[in-house]
Amino acid sequence: MERFKPHISVDKLNVFYGKHHVLKDISVEIPEKQITVVIGPSGCGKTTLLKSFNRLIDLVDGITVSGNVMVDGMDIYNGKIDITQIRKKIGMLSQKPYPLPMSIYDNVAYGPRIHGIRKRKELDGIVEHYLQVAGLWDEVKDRLKSPASRLSAGQQQRLCLARTLAVEPEIILGDEPTSALDPVSAKRIEKEFVELKKDYTIVIVTHILRQAKRLADYVIFLYMGEVIEH
Repeated sequence: MERFKPHISVDKLNVFYGKHHVLKDISVEIPEKQITVVIGPSGCGKTTLLKSFNRLIDLVDGITVSGNVMVDGMDIYNGKIDITQIRKKIGMLSQKPYPLPMSIYDNVAYGPRIHGIRKRKELDGIVEHYLQVAGLWDEVKDRLKSPASRLSAGQQQRLCLARTLAVEPEIILGDEPTSALDPVSAKRIEKEFVELKKDYTIVIVTHILRQAKRLADYVIFLYMGEVIEH
């Protein structure tokens, strides 16, 4: 097998929730601009592993983390690191779509505004571009000012994808991103991921083996908090 360039390198990662040892000595490499799928039974640590990649795990009470997670050669658990920059670099799609309680336009413009983009024309361009990338523009271009909550679940998940991409991350994490969607919407999201790997490193957690087979360039199989195969 040809040697790949790792975008994320995990070395001896251990995670405890209180005294419960969730991830045990995890050492894996996530290849750049490929789709890596993390599979395994419920409760084996898949979501915990994903959240350790962008430090969303920090938001859980009573968590202890040891080991190294290197992103672009930088240890993200180094105390001096700017967590905001980490989360800008690494976007996340959840199981359920969570659009912000605002318009379709403002959902996509939200991140760029936080990062200092104010000019209307520039924001218009960003919103259109990322809605196009997420395959949603043609469906919503005439109602950008309407609330995002009026979209179907599948459209909301594509909106969340556009919102994630609008801050220009390098890595996209997906925590069972199609599990709350109907088969047609799920297929569209899968298609977007395959297109996006030209420009982004993608890591997806799923328990659907057929989905892993369709999408994965690489697979990590977790069981009881340990990597069984990679």
